[in-house]
Amino acid sequence: MGRYREADLSRLRVMPVAQRPTKVSVSDLARPLDPAAAAAVIASLPDQLAALTLRAVIARTAHAHREGRPVVAMIGGHVIKVGVSPCLIALMARGIITHLAMNGAAAIHDTELARTGGTSEDVEANLHAGTFGMVDETGDFMNDTMALGARRGEGLGECWGRALEESQAPYRATSMLAAAWRCSVPATVHVAIGTDTVHHHPRCDGAALGETTLRDFRIFAATLAEARGAVVLNMGSAVLMPEVFLKALSVARNLGADLSDLTTVNFDQIQHYRPRLNVVERPTRGSGGKGYSLTGHHEIMLPLFAAAVLAELGG
Repeated sequence: MGRYREADLSRLRVMPVAQRPTKVSVSDLARPLDPAAAAAVIASLPDQLAALTLRAVIARTAHAHREGRPVVAMIGGHVIKVGVSPCLIALMARGIITHLAMNGAAAIHDTELARTGGTSEDVEANLHAGTFGMVDETGDFMNDTMALGARRGEGLGECWGRALEESQAPYRATSMLAAAWRCSVPATVHVAIGTDTVHHHPRCDGAALGETTLRDFRIFAATLAEARGAVVLNMGSAVLMPEVFLKALSVARNLGADLSDLTTVNFDQIQHYRPRLNVVERPTRGSGGKGYSLTGHHEIMLPLFAAAVLAELGG
């Protein structure tokens, strides 16, 4: 027994998900853009600055797919909340995204949308009411599934995607985790303990959480062992995914990975320190690779990018 007092999480008051208002519904999600329309928009842009960058990123992503190289999508929670999952699922279904990596917030929003059709609460109001993150069903489902995944030798992404599909979650067609399971695309979820609302759920098992997310780190590092000619897209994660990527890439390089011709891209609404260094600059400097930064709202940039890649590959 340690010397310091701990909060008793078994005493937490949790609520049914039906009692929590949400700000995002499945009816709000994007509909994938017609690739021909996206191609027309891209062709209309000037040959200047960010338009040239966007064209280069589209071309490099399509080239990586043609050459059978990995295309990794790293996802932050906001990307799911603003409704672009259907556009990225379209890239998984075509075999273009070959590895889905996300932080815990993205996995929670993805799971809630799949199971209840809504997600995203009023954090400030619920924090002051003492109800932020206190939804019983989300914590029960994700923690029970995580414990089962640990016993099966699965990672977080695999066990949550499997469970959404096998339980026939009503809105699983909108879920990136479920789509990854259906498409046999590795899905990995990378968490820092205490960062996500399901961690303070009374039934969270820290040992199972640590085991499953560490397994996902190893799976991610195995994908990056094929980094030569790969494309890594960081979409809306300012801290956690850039840090995990840098460490997993270091593991891959230590085990012999070739980083030549690696393309890295940071899509975000503003450009942050860690994505700039850990995604765009450090991995590509001196290796013949190329790093890009594209700034814009996810709900506009990512549907356009996804459809433009499909157009580049013939629709």
